[in-house]
Amino acid sequence: MPFTPTHYRPYDFANRRHIGPSPAEMAEMLKVVGAESLDQLVEQTVPKGIRQDEALDFGPALSEADLLKFMRGVAKKNQVFTSLIGQGYADTITPPAIKRNILENPAWYTAYTPYQPEISQGRLEALLNYQTMVSDLTGLEIANASLLDEATAAAEAMTMAQRVAKSKARAFFVDEGCHPQNIDVIKTRAEPLGIEVIVGKPADLDAEAVFGAIFQYPGTHGEVTDFTTQMETLHAAKAIGIVIADIMALCLLKEPGAMGADIAVGSTQRFGVPLGYGGPHAAYMACRDAYKRSMPGRIVGVSIDARGNRAYRLALQTREQHIRREKATSNVCTAQALLAVMASMYAVFHGPEGLKGIAQRIHRKAVRLAKGFEEAGFEVGPEVFFDTIHVEVGALQPAVLKSARDEGLNLRAVGTTKVGIALDECTRPATIEAVWRAFGIIREDVVEPHEYRLPDALARESGYLAHEIFHMNRAETEMTRYMRRLADRDLALDRAMIPLGSCTMKLNAAVEMEPISWPEFSALHPFAPKEQAAGYGQLIEDLSAKLCDVTGYAAFSMQPNSGAQGEYAGLLTIRRYHAARGEGQRNVCLIPTSAHGTNPASAQMAGWKVVPVKSRDNGDIDLGDFLEKAQQYSDSLAACMITYPSTHGVFEETVREVCKITHDHGGQVYIDGANMNAMVGLARPGDLGGDVSHLNLHKTFCIPHGGGGPGMGPIGVGAHLAEHLPGHVALGTSGAVSAAPYGSPSILPISWAYCLLMGGEGLTQATRVAILNANYVAARLKGAYEVLYKGPTGRVAHECILDTRPFEKSTGVTVDDVAKRLVDCGFHAPTMSFPIPGTLMVEPTESETKAELDRFCDAMLAIRAEVSDIEEERMAPDASPLKFAPHTVEDLVAADWDRAYDREQGCFPPGAFRVDKYWPPVNRVDNAWGDRNLTCTCPPMSDYSEAAE
Repeated sequence: MPFTPTHYRPYDFANRRHIGPSPAEMAEMLKVVGAESLDQLVEQTVPKGIRQDEALDFGPALSEADLLKFMRGVAKKNQVFTSLIGQGYADTITPPAIKRNILENPAWYTAYTPYQPEISQGRLEALLNYQTMVSDLTGLEIANASLLDEATAAAEAMTMAQRVAKSKARAFFVDEGCHPQNIDVIKTRAEPLGIEVIVGKPADLDAEAVFGAIFQYPGTHGEVTDFTTQMETLHAAKAIGIVIADIMALCLLKEPGAMGADIAVGSTQRFGVPLGYGGPHAAYMACRDAYKRSMPGRIVGVSIDARGNRAYRLALQTREQHIRREKATSNVCTAQALLAVMASMYAVFHGPEGLKGIAQRIHRKAVRLAKGFEEAGFEVGPEVFFDTIHVEVGALQPAVLKSARDEGLNLRAVGTTKVGIALDECTRPATIEAVWRAFGIIREDVVEPHEYRLPDALARESGYLAHEIFHMNRAETEMTRYMRRLADRDLALDRAMIPLGSCTMKLNAAVEMEPISWPEFSALHPFAPKEQAAGYGQLIEDLSAKLCDVTGYAAFSMQPNSGAQGEYAGLLTIRRYHAARGEGQRNVCLIPTSAHGTNPASAQMAGWKVVPVKSRDNGDIDLGDFLEKAQQYSDSLAACMITYPSTHGVFEETVREVCKITHDHGGQVYIDGANMNAMVGLARPGDLGGDVSHLNLHKTFCIPHGGGGPGMGPIGVGAHLAEHLPGHVALGTSGAVSAAPYGSPSILPISWAYCLLMGGEGLTQATRVAILNANYVAARLKGAYEVLYKGPTGRVAHECILDTRPFEKSTGVTVDDVAKRLVDCGFHAPTMSFPIPGTLMVEPTESETKAELDRFCDAMLAIRAEVSDIEEERMAPDASPLKFAPHTVEDLVAADWDRAYDREQGCFPPGAFRVDKYWPPVNRVDNAWGDRNLTCTCPPMSDYSEAAE
């Protein structure tokens, strides 16, 4: 047959894989929106005064095959040594069943945060398992569903202690045995809040002088200490006791709760999560029941649905930043849900006996290692240890460390005369022999003794993981089916569009995800010598350069582990800049009332006063009010925080004026990068007058959301701020905001791959199509729903806000009813009630095809028709399918169907697939019941059986 040329270039990833609509579909969509071309639509949407002049130039885009070949070459520049450095990180074995069915499964990694519980029951159960695991192992009543990393969790514990302590002291005690990065991050958090940090020996604790104290267990150099006495002393002084506990050690050691600790934090990395050069890893936090309402982060709770069946949900949400804003307990938004799920599955996979066996083997290996040194005449410490020892070598320390590297080992320098060695579940007899050789000891009798160096007083007496879920048949068939059952309960991006405004749920391409599992990226210790991480060095340097090109900034820090942490890091950068100029009195932050809830919460954490700025009726910043407040606080203005495009989904034309006013009054401009998906290749925040921005790599640059994390929020800054970016103790500096110097480096290959596959031209086209898709949805729904905010030409940016408030006034149908009815249609709801209560914010992203957009629009139009049925009195308000949504299989087969509509309308509305329909496992969840009857650990196994029947 004759050759027919196409518009596609060979291996054109941007147009053939990432961008949803075909050129023919785009032409049809442009007709609907009333634009002659994509160029014209962009010109009508993005004000001329903010568009960038130069195109992005990243070189030619790579094919998928060429990308993998290139990435392999870069990965090989990383040298994977056996790292026995410890310091809060340990090598671990990820069970292949968990790696394949969780980490590498889009049903898990493409899901969003479970704010819609009816379509999130699978990962909510997995996270409840995680909370139960943490609560049991720490001996404390309640745990959250993860935090960003151990050091961040320690800092959060400090501020939580200040909130709940009855002591009026302003100082906080930190055990000098804490890991250096934990101390670094705690100090960073404390300084802007006016908290004095006292670092010292536990024996020197003056409980009357502090509101709380934190201890590492075991200590950074291996020592295992019972802190019961310190806890009693703190409680007598009305202060709070915190323990940073090794989750694996707790399988053998006395738990923090038994010591009297009020709060416990730590990392669950050793439960099957790869080192990843520092992350991502799920941190945990547990506390006494009395303090649960002051705990940061998400908490999964047990509730019931409309039929009275057991259901899970996020509990106590009124604590969180999106509701409390500047009064929030924390700015935590993204957590580490995917990694928490992995850790919980590791516990299910091994069970309590298996975990105890792993911990015992690790300790026995450490005992054998220590005995070998002692028999060779070396001085070994500490006296009581779990898995970490240190050996006195005097002036030979550098030579021993080099000898170890020659053996393929990384050990830790302790002071100037000792060498630290931390063992893990991957340690083999050959590893111990190699360690001995590095010290000049030649022996081969590595037999694990049945010997412990843990005194009875420190041995754990209580049981743990008694719930049936941790005692299930652990045959891989059962494990695989369990993970599959949970995944099937959820609605993720692999099944349907997730049109969440301000969340950018775009394609996470398989080719972008593949390298994160390679050992060259996943198996490096974060404190390995720099020369062993040359591949990471190349990746971080090139990705930073590309992000500078995209944003117009001069430098980037990859350290923040989330967008909210990026905000915090950026504001601290501004704070340090003002202090260096002798203007430390600048402590006022102007923030529009429409801002993301994390903005005011982050400003509060930076020690600043939040001054709200009004929004106009059209959603724009009220320039008059902004100017008035900038003048009022001219001497103390530190910064303003704005989002661009705005949270109302439009490109405000006054953005340069806002930046100029701020600069004229001595402040710096923070431009929130949450909506960067509407700007890449078209406009740069640095060119608009921005001084700092964070980018959500888990939005714009394709890192998946993981059901609530991981994420990354690197910050870009102007040249004048570069020297004030976060430092890190491991790099010889300070001011860290994360446990690892580069945050969560093992997921950076995803964003780098995205840039290399798309090229500058492809990235720009993605932005243009994102704008097209949003305007197409707005055009198709015109007349049925009011689009609240538009630009001067009637265009929206990459998202649009649909007003459902008129329905509630006329029919009683709420935005929640619309969201639940969309579940019947097979969709995750758009963002609800942000930035305006009673609205839906829709962001379709460039990855969705016209067919999927049409399916969504058809569903929304059908819902509007059901509202009309109530308005025109064809249906009673309380009898509408909108009030009974979502519908389950149990509804479909019920013998006593007594609804005013038939089963067809209830269960198969327009937009829903008939053959491959998504069925929610529960009816509408009763949120109030869940908070009134708070349960945050696994319910009895009989409930699981009933739910399965």
